[in-house]
Amino acid sequence: MPTMRGDAMRGLAVFISDIRNCKSREAELRRINKELTNIRQRFRADKTLDGYQKKKYVCKLLFIFLLGHDIDFGYMEAVNLLSSNKYTEKQIGYLFISVIMNSSTEMKQLIIQNIRNDLQSRNPIFINLALQCVANIGDREMAVAFTNDIPRLLISGDTLDAVKQSAALCLLRLHRTSPDSLQLNTEWTARIIHLLNDQHLGVATAAVSLIDALVKRSPDEYKGCINLAVSRLSRIVTSSYTDFQDYTYYFVPAPWLCVKLLRLLQNYPPPDDPSIRSRLNECLDTILNKAQEPLKSKKVQHSNARNAVLFEAINLIIHMDCESSLLVRACNQLGQFLQNRETNLRYLALESMCLLATSEFSHEAVKKHQETVINALKSERDVSVRQRAVDLLYAMCDRSNAQDIVQEMLTYLETADYTIREEMVLKIAILSEKYAVDYKWYLDIMLKLIRIAGDFVSEEVWYRVIQVVVNRNDVQSYAAKIAFEALQAPACHENMVKVAGYILGEYGNLIALDPRSTPLIQFDLLHSKYHLCSPTTRCLILSTYMKFVNLFPEIKHHIQDILRHDSNYRSSDVEIQQRATEYLKLSEVCSPTVLATVLEIMPPYPEKQSPLLVRLKQKKPLMESEGAVEPTSSATTTPVTVYIDDVPKLADTAQQNGLLVSLDTPESNGHYEDSTFSSMTKPATSTVQSNKKFLLKNSDIIFENELIQIGIK
Repeated sequence: MPTMRGDAMRGLAVFISDIRNCKSREAELRRINKELTNIRQRFRADKTLDGYQKKKYVCKLLFIFLLGHDIDFGYMEAVNLLSSNKYTEKQIGYLFISVIMNSSTEMKQLIIQNIRNDLQSRNPIFINLALQCVANIGDREMAVAFTNDIPRLLISGDTLDAVKQSAALCLLRLHRTSPDSLQLNTEWTARIIHLLNDQHLGVATAAVSLIDALVKRSPDEYKGCINLAVSRLSRIVTSSYTDFQDYTYYFVPAPWLCVKLLRLLQNYPPPDDPSIRSRLNECLDTILNKAQEPLKSKKVQHSNARNAVLFEAINLIIHMDCESSLLVRACNQLGQFLQNRETNLRYLALESMCLLATSEFSHEAVKKHQETVINALKSERDVSVRQRAVDLLYAMCDRSNAQDIVQEMLTYLETADYTIREEMVLKIAILSEKYAVDYKWYLDIMLKLIRIAGDFVSEEVWYRVIQVVVNRNDVQSYAAKIAFEALQAPACHENMVKVAGYILGEYGNLIALDPRSTPLIQFDLLHSKYHLCSPTTRCLILSTYMKFVNLFPEIKHHIQDILRHDSNYRSSDVEIQQRATEYLKLSEVCSPTVLATVLEIMPPYPEKQSPLLVRLKQKKPLMESEGAVEPTSSATTTPVTVYIDDVPKLADTAQQNGLLVSLDTPESNGHYEDSTFSSMTKPATSTVQSNKKFLLKNSDIIFENELIQIGIK
């Protein structure tokens, strides 16, 4: 508890000692209840308590509250302490109010009135206590009540520097908690901006923090701060000036103010005035030059302060993105940090270089450090540094180095930390498609990716592989060949089975003439994986079998035997059972012509933004500025409706093929990817509509949902 010499509260010290000496929770509660009873009696007694006694008892209540017990009295006594002219009593009153704020409107009005009285007083100590209390409470009522008082204190010429500093920080707190409640007029805005020139370091630093917050909400109103910020920064970092040279922290002049000024300038584009821009470039150039100088001290505080200014200057250089010489110099400086012994420096260097890699001026300079980044990916112990190395490799990748980077990332993926594997899979998939000169290489990479990290391959990844294959006629034969070869592996991941099943169902006929991949061999190989897969994948494989009926009539009876098998025809999974039943019926009653129409090859998918980029942006908002995947050929899916005797009406061709209804689904929702006969999944809306189904046929489904199907035969 705060005390002053000669004003120690012995009773409070004894009470705290008694609490600490309690051997059990029950003993502590008894001592607290005894003290609360004594305090209540003292407050209710007719005898008036002096300031010292009020202060002592209020401190005891505060201590009890900090122990985790509720306090329901003593608020008025604490408010009375706010009216005292004695510093220690007023200090305890403000401390109690700041920690235990009562929601009572009447009590709050009393508190606000006492705070206003102190803000309007001539005593700077009392004013500071009031400002600290307002900042600690910082709710909307405080912001509304003091929206005029605190700005006046801040811009007044009679206000002491310590009070100005507290007023600026108090306004910052109120702005953060209730920005709509603070209304600053134009005159106040101009005066606040000019606080950047204040000769007191604390005032200038607090003013920059306040202006930086205000700028984010109203940038045009505070645009005048650009010139003042550049001027002040120049006077600090340039050797020809001596501004704040007395405020040095381990040989670095005013490092916190420099960092805040550099951060403030990042809210605006580069200055339009050539003289201001030249002066700012001079400041940034000076900071980069100082980073090359030998350390003036071996203490970590010196290097931390110097590097803090340097990294913020580099952030500003990246934000401006218009001075190629500064960008290249910044990149070279960061490259030196990549081999620094400090892990934090390596992390920050990688993070900043990720941003530099997006600039056309510095992209080539970043690429020069490719080998260093790859070595960091292999040798770093800290997983966060390795993750930043992956980010940098992704950012620096282009057509000239895409194959090398993708190969290195694939190699590292086999031993990568589990926390970054999913993100690495997304980035490898995007890079391999975006910079694929030969789409056969792309397919090789993607199948290897699924083999290495199948558990971390999301639906969007293998959906995208399917979309590329369907939309590019030149790789369909090769895709069928390597998909067939991938299935021959003894241990084949389920996602690989999905991809291979889809591709063979569509393009298995392109490799059927090879004696090593005849239709029966394809069917047997795929069916060997069937019972090892989940119900979702089995549904997809059943759709592939139905495709085989159309592609390879010679193995039709083999497929029908599988569909009739009890594990499918009477499966406990309703989706598998329905597919087996309907596919079997379809294969039995349809003529080859109708079957070829129903099961025709999938048309090209309409090309939209890659779902992989959407997924990556959700995981990494900072990547939103990066380019999209290059589009491939596109076409529109044409719905085909076929009517067959005793067969339900079929819906869209893409849906009836049943393998991949949509590539635009961002995430799995727990349902089957390929809901066959999806037009029938909606229940009848009325009895009249249900009855219309039986005008031309004797059987149909009346109701169906995920759990049950009701029909009439």
